[in-house]
Amino acid sequence: MGLFLGQGAPMSAKLDAKIPSGPVDRKWDKHRFELKLVNPANKRKFDILVVGTGLAGGSAAAALAELGYNVKVFCIQDSPRRAHSIAAQGGINAAKNYPNDGDSIWRLFYDTVKGGDFRAREANVYRLAQISNAIIDHCAALGVPFAREYGGLLANRSFGGAQVSRTFYARGQTGQQLLLGAYSALIRQVGKGQVKMFQRREMLELVVADGMARGIVCRNLVTGAIESYAGHAVLLCTGGYGNVYYLSTNALASNVSATWRAHKKGAYFANPCFTQIHPTCVPVSGEHQSKLTLMSESLRNDGRVWVPKKKGDRRPPQDIPEGERDYYLERRYPSFGNLVPRDVASRAAKQACDDGGGVGGTGLAVYLDFADAIKRLGVDAIREKYGNLFDMYQHIAGEDPYRAPMRIYPAVHYTMGGLWVDYNLMTTIPGLFCLGEANFSDHGANRLGASALMQGLADGYFIIPATLGGYLAGSKLPKVESSHPSFKEAERLAEERTRRLLAVGGSRTPADFHKELGRVMWDKVGMARNENGLKEALSRIPQLREEFWSNVKITGSGAEFNQTLERAGRVADFLEFGELIARDALERRESCGGHFREEYQTPDGEAKRDDHNFSHVAAWEHAGEGKAPLRHQESLDFEAVHLAERSYV
Repeated sequence: MGLFLGQGAPMSAKLDAKIPSGPVDRKWDKHRFELKLVNPANKRKFDILVVGTGLAGGSAAAALAELGYNVKVFCIQDSPRRAHSIAAQGGINAAKNYPNDGDSIWRLFYDTVKGGDFRAREANVYRLAQISNAIIDHCAALGVPFAREYGGLLANRSFGGAQVSRTFYARGQTGQQLLLGAYSALIRQVGKGQVKMFQRREMLELVVADGMARGIVCRNLVTGAIESYAGHAVLLCTGGYGNVYYLSTNALASNVSATWRAHKKGAYFANPCFTQIHPTCVPVSGEHQSKLTLMSESLRNDGRVWVPKKKGDRRPPQDIPEGERDYYLERRYPSFGNLVPRDVASRAAKQACDDGGGVGGTGLAVYLDFADAIKRLGVDAIREKYGNLFDMYQHIAGEDPYRAPMRIYPAVHYTMGGLWVDYNLMTTIPGLFCLGEANFSDHGANRLGASALMQGLADGYFIIPATLGGYLAGSKLPKVESSHPSFKEAERLAEERTRRLLAVGGSRTPADFHKELGRVMWDKVGMARNENGLKEALSRIPQLREEFWSNVKITGSGAEFNQTLERAGRVADFLEFGELIARDALERRESCGGHFREEYQTPDGEAKRDDHNFSHVAAWEHAGEGKAPLRHQESLDFEAVHLAERSYV
């Protein structure tokens, strides 16, 4: 795989994904056998730093400690149980074919490649599908209370982008239950002394010594102290960057800082413009909001999406006759109906509202109606499947979804982009691994519902225990202490950044800057993008960043609990990262998945890919402060699944 700069000639350097040879269904088994092993007695000699304690980080730390490694875990919250993985609702995919409806590992692999609009690595996606069944067995053994059929077998339901039922779930709390399973495994290792837990720490810098990731610098969020930790490898499991848009379904603490600081130390950032817009969110209600709330995609199993056929029809939904309703997903995509993938459903909702069919006070909403399902199955059956989700909606919207349709609209949710990693989940910095949503590897340009939990647990429980051992056994890792000069330099950078933020003394809060950045990102780099808008964003974001560094107001000091300072550091990173998203979106002159360029669409409004020029991963290299980043390409070769126009009709 050649390394390219922009559209120029290939360079002599290589961006090696380390994909094993052989048929796609044998690559992982072959690779695991060929990886070097660490003797069980030698594992205790290695210190592993895991940043983030969601599903990817929690499962990785538990699995590595179980093997005998010494693990240090860094949690930005007061407990791993508060990681944003807890917010995942609908389920986790696996190819067990319990309903006997034609599912298989190959079908899950194919659906995921197709759902990602053919912009993911085949080898990674097949491995994910291959591991999926073991994840369910492992989590059930940990005590995760998956829903079960009357006879005791694990239940399944459907999700978008698939015509089989392969999603395992625990009502609308699947993320919470899976996280509690990983947490129990993690705390068991804490009790045994194999894991040391560091709560309320935020990573500020990655430490690279002798060309390898050997540690991190953190801020103690309670005391403000700058702390350094050394290890033989660093695992970043810090989630996605959707909060660059200000309003998203992400927790307020979710941020890009850890991966962005690693990027500035040499880790390539891949496909940042691949951001997912989720079609099933509670609509924006006003300027007061700081986040949005997701309504699980699982609701589209029984809920029907529609808008009034008559433009501007503001009658209550119960007063609109069946013949005056446009069930637009069922009309446009009869094979998949309401279970089309997220990017397709989101664009269709936007188009319905743009065409004047939107409902609610703003006109930026569509109906998700359960009247037919309640009539067919009964209220009790719907309450059993979705009760907590209905309660949450009623809490927020003040409306009873058992009696009236939900109002939903697309919102920023997941991010498919992330740090570039090879097949071993290692970044371009030796010794720095990246797991879960923080990397780019498995979902292409659009993630299918219920695949995020699958990837996080596959990376943590099953992949990194093998590939990390291969790295440690095959590398010479001299002893490095936190007194090493590279740590002192990283500490200096962190402290200097804090002093610079505190010294500005301006008049605008970090939240105010964040909100303005979010407007620019949503309007110009959001659900639909075009060349002029992206160029406007690339002009406005540097201006906003310059104003931030001259007019941000931060109260308090750095030597104390200071959430304004925390927020300012994250917003400063978003102001840099937002520009990279816009630049990546401008360079990718095609539409695919969650990246929809208005100039590149089919006559019926679907995404139009350009496989000849853009069947590749765009991996960006930081070139230094004030310099344009370098765009490298990893070509995507499809051998098992042939490139085709994605159709859900």
